[in-house]
Amino acid sequence: MIGTLIEKEQVANLKIIPAEVDNSAKFMSILQSALRLGNEFKSKTALVFNTDEGPMRIETTVWSLTEKYIQIKHGILIPLRSLIAVEY
Repeated sequence: MIGTLIEKEQVANLKIIPAEVDNSAKFMSILQSALRLGNEFKSKTALVFNTDEGPMRIETTVWSLTEKYIQIKHGILIPLRSLIAVEY
């Protein structure tokens, strides 16, 4: 999987920017499944998102999902428009 692997706590220190292609709609059903897996089975999801320093990857539990954002631990929000890849 692409992207530099970082700790999820580092996300708050990054400037997240939109990905070249907005895959929000494409990832919505995958993220809904990731949300269920995280809440019911404490399963982690790999997320690759775009930053001004290039693609970054984290492995985390998805805590909540809206039309525009996913929320991870510590209330950190990642815009769906910034997502490049999602795997669980």
